[in-house]
Amino acid sequence: MAPTILKNRSLEDEEKISWLQLIRTENVGPITFFNFMDYYGSADKALAAIPELAKRGGRKKPLIIPPRPFVEKEYEAVRRQGGDIITACDPVYPLALSALEDAPPVITVFGNPALMQKPCIGIVGARNASLNGRKFAHKLAADLGMAGQIVVSGLARGIDTAAHEGALAQGTIAVVAGGIDVVYPSENQNLYNRIKEQGLIIAENPLGAAPRAQDFPRRNRIVSGLSQGIIVVEATLRSGSLITARLAGEQGRDVYAVPGHPLDPRASGPNALIRDGATLIRSAEDVLENVNHFTGNGLSDSGYSRFEPSFDPANDVPASQSFDEARDIIINNLSYAPCEINEIIRHTGLSTALAQTVLMELELAGRIQRLPGNRVMLLEE
Repeated sequence: MAPTILKNRSLEDEEKISWLQLIRTENVGPITFFNFMDYYGSADKALAAIPELAKRGGRKKPLIIPPRPFVEKEYEAVRRQGGDIITACDPVYPLALSALEDAPPVITVFGNPALMQKPCIGIVGARNASLNGRKFAHKLAADLGMAGQIVVSGLARGIDTAAHEGALAQGTIAVVAGGIDVVYPSENQNLYNRIKEQGLIIAENPLGAAPRAQDFPRRNRIVSGLSQGIIVVEATLRSGSLITARLAGEQGRDVYAVPGHPLDPRASGPNALIRDGATLIRSAEDVLENVNHFTGNGLSDSGYSRFEPSFDPANDVPASQSFDEARDIIINNLSYAPCEINEIIRHTGLSTALAQTVLMELELAGRIQRLPGNRVMLLEE
């Protein structure tokens, strides 16, 4: 289920800073962020409630909420460098991306954010791509750009680099895994500078953050979320590009793959995708024949509304139901494998308000993890 937000409402600077402070808070990810906004109606109210919720969930030490002056410095630094902080309710935030259950509540951008409003197509593939693979990706991106598509990729070496370079003249979007001011790999500094001037760079992480292993799959969901479809040019079976393709399929996007020789390990990923139903492509024309039917995943602005508190965890829980008892019941019914929250509620007989409040407490305490698809799982303590 997509987060409930009001599109076409630009936030004032102070409210943007509050959003930034909430999403930068320890154990608050995108899904939790939007749950808080649904429950409390504002980031400030959620921030005020977090310490007590974490304590009730079993948190032994204080949760790290970044001091407001620290967040203000990040906000001011981005603006000083010519960038911007865009929230999920901003008019320029792309509608297709906001449809994701785990859409980034806040993104940092350098360049031209209007590119996010145009038709986008993702191109991903191997870092150690072959010469032919890089040439194909470059031409494919250039041809798609000439046809009015904005090419999205992850600024990695290999196929990503070739795709960005091919599409640069028409406009390209690079989604980076670390902070927006961190160029990774460093060899792409010149390309980064050119995209900053001629295209758009997007980041979810704070300024100065070095990319970690877990940040790349999170980056990939933004690449696919922005795009009408994902094209995999070369990739092994264990490649992160296949993660992007899987995410694209889960998001309702098209998946395309360029076939390769069966003895080349870099062809194993695309060949497997084609075997499993991805569309085989040989040129930009093959892609354009398919993407023209894409209408933004059936979305319209009418599907969004202003955040309104759906319930107050302090007052809307039935008096007959104990928080402590509910906490034990939920913990005992969870495992280290994902489980649907609605199934937990049905099985335990707990009220929705109580179950959701307890789940918020446990997540803030670092004891559970929320996943897309309204699922949750235990974390090892």
